[in-house]
Amino acid sequence: MFPIRDTIQSRTVPVVNNLIIGVNILVFLVQLSLGTGASQFVTHYGLTPARYTVPEIAAYFSLSQQAFSFFSYMFLHGGFLHLLGNMWMLYIFGDNVEDRLGHFRYLAFFLACGVLAGAAHMVSAPYSKLPTVGASGAIAGVMGAYFLLHPRAKVLTLIPIIIIPFFVEIPAFFFLGFWFVMQFLNAAGSASGGIAWWAHVGGFIFGMILVRLIPMAPQIGADRMVRSVTKRRRSPRLQVLRPSGAPAVADMTATLFVTPTEARLGAKKIVNIPWGYEKRLFTVVVPPGVRPGTKLRLKGLGKSGPGGERGDIYLEVALTREA
Repeated sequence: MFPIRDTIQSRTVPVVNNLIIGVNILVFLVQLSLGTGASQFVTHYGLTPARYTVPEIAAYFSLSQQAFSFFSYMFLHGGFLHLLGNMWMLYIFGDNVEDRLGHFRYLAFFLACGVLAGAAHMVSAPYSKLPTVGASGAIAGVMGAYFLLHPRAKVLTLIPIIIIPFFVEIPAFFFLGFWFVMQFLNAAGSASGGIAWWAHVGGFIFGMILVRLIPMAPQIGADRMVRSVTKRRRSPRLQVLRPSGAPAVADMTATLFVTPTEARLGAKKIVNIPWGYEKRLFTVVVPPGVRPGTKLRLKGLGKSGPGGERGDIYLEVALTREA
């Protein structure tokens, strides 16, 4: 299962989440630029449990270096696919958690999850000399928070069946619950290896705990000021539509939401229609100056008529309030 995105639009632009993604990409480019020196870079800034538990190794590092590795390790990655997978999961789930916690509290939450996930890995393999890298522990914390905050959300998921892509909406509690169970089974069945499974498990659990504790901290005035700037003024780019129509009529209708600004200037939307079609995702261009009630035609995507001809789907434009 590969998640495409969730169906909840955050009310604010996830500036911190985007910044974290940008920093991870930048650090990865630095790693690549080091060539043969990348291995030493990872050893120095990765989280190696033996650095803390073996006195002969710990003697080579200062207290500040030891503390810094608990933060720096989560911005390093072992390869492009490792980076891509982590950043994609963060992109999907992080914006809604940031929206709920606020920008600055989300940053503290993300870093705390990463530190605690690293500690969980150290407990599981205290004498390992392999440096652990990656943001997956902190991202697992974000996923644990999402699991509690938005259990009824839907995750648009790609399930490849042989060579045919199949898109389906999966409840967030099931998608994330299944992910957690798989991480736990891998952790329980793994004696050693290069993947810090217990960091994933620990991060998810700590994320669920922290997301209940952090909102108790007062929200600082600077965060309210930033929120006023980062409020979204667009409707969701991806919208899940469920067309309906009379039983004997091949044509169907659905509602497409746009903001007044998008109606005036035009917009481009991606719609998902979870209704027995071979192709599920469509790009819809909303022309400038469109009015509420205007219908956009998706030719040949309706039901089959009595004579076998395919009807159309008409998307009726409706205005939604700007955030």
